[in-house]
Amino acid sequence: MVKQYETVFIMTPVLSEDQMKETAQKFEKIILDNGGEIVHQENWGMKKLAYPIKKKSSGFYHLFEFKAEPAFVKEFEIQLKRDERIMRYLTVSLDKDAIEFNKKRREGKTNKTNEQE
Repeated sequence: MVKQYETVFIMTPVLSEDQMKETAQKFEKIILDNGGEIVHQENWGMKKLAYPIKKKSSGFYHLFEFKAEPAFVKEFEIQLKRDERIMRYLTVSLDKDAIEFNKKRREGKTNKTNEQE
């Protein structure tokens, strides 16, 4: 049974722009290669952390919203844990209300962008 998930991970701030993009592409490829489907992804950029992680006070945040088999999530998190560029990650399973909320949030973002143009 395919479920929808959301994963946010924080990459170390010492990465270059290219390395950051390459890291995100690596995890996108892992999702797609294992039969998952990317619903949405966002690069949130560099953010200050609430508390230091590995003596770093900031990090690059990236979000993936994807559909996959529940068994895949454990394997995906193992890949995140093994990558030294990833400082922290969190994966949550989305229920129908969360899926609807995310959809409305994305549409709202699109409308605000269009209004500014």
